[in-house]
Parts: sequence; structure tokens; C-alpha cells
Amino acid sequence: MSVGTLLAIIIPIVVVVCLLAVAASYVVRRRRLRERFGPEYERTVEDAGSRREAERELSEREKRHDSLDIRPLQPDIRDRYARDWRNVQGEFVDRPEGAVQDADLLVTSLMRERGYPTDNLAQKLADLSVEHGRTVEHYRVAHDVNQRSLKHEATTEQLRGAMVHYRALFDELLSDGGRRRHARV
Repeated sequence: MSVGTLLAIIIPIVVVVCLLAVAASYVVRRRRLRERFGPEYERTVEDAGSRREAERELSEREKRHDSLDIRPLQPDIRDRYARDWRNVQGEFVDRPEGAVQDADLLVTSLMRERGYPTDNLAQKLADLSVEHGRTVEHYRVAHDVNQRSLKHEATTEQLRGAMVHYRALFDELLSDGGRRRHARV
């Protein structure tokens, strides 16, 4: 067989193998992002208008998140937050709007304690979505009800729901999201 014939056979095979490797890497990346972000993956795709743009955004969130100093809570601090939550929850019967507002402040304080920036709502949601993709929607809903309660436009049932939503994220943040971060070297 001549060199030209061998090249005519080998080059297309190499090109096909390279294309398959690239396609496989996209599939693996998509699967990893879906697993990591949960429902937030589809929400981001919907908001971005394309999978490619959404996946780029999610990857950027991961990079930003990796640069944050997210830390576990010390046991005494965790106990204090748990106590504070019980107090906020106990306020609900007498002061539902106030309890929801206090719950929002407590969740924000807990986020700050863990190392999340808390100045900008959109950034809070993006940062939370990396490790808490399955519960960040709870925060969105609760925060929306809290905003309506500030204008006295939320029903008691909506306020009760907000407390449940805040509790879902609060519990996850309090328990370090079920996983420990590796120490940075």
C-alpha cells in the first residue's frame, strides 16, 4: 500500500475519532452540569435562550464559586443559627410578615457566615445555585413573597409558604449542603 493510500484511510479515521471525542466531551459536560445544578440547569437554559450559552454561564458560575471562600460552620455557630431559626419560626403566629422578613435576614446572615457574598440578589442566586441548585428556587420564591409582604400584599398562606421555602435553604446551608469542601492548598 502506498503512503497516499494509507493517509487517505488514516486521516478520515483520525478526524472521525476527534469529532466523536469532542461530541462525547459535550455530552459529559452537559450531564455533569445537569447533575450539579439540578432544576437550575433547565431554568438557565430557558433564560439564556440556548443550551450553549446557558452551559457557558453555568461554567462561569462554577469558576466564580470556586474563587469564594465557602466554609463550614463551627458547631457553636451552627447551634446559634438553629436557635435563631426556632425563634423566627415561633414569631410566625403573632407576626407572620415580620417573621418572614426576619427569616430573610437570617438566611442572608447565614449565607454571609458561610462565605457567600450577599450584596446583590442576582449574584446571590447564581452563587447559591452552584452547590444548592436544588434549593435555590426555594429562595427565589421566598424572597419574592418577602418583597410582597413589605408592601403588605402577601396572604398568610403565601407567608407560610415562604417560611417553608426559607427553611429548605436554611437547613441545607446549616448542614453545609451535605458535603464538606476540600481544604485549599
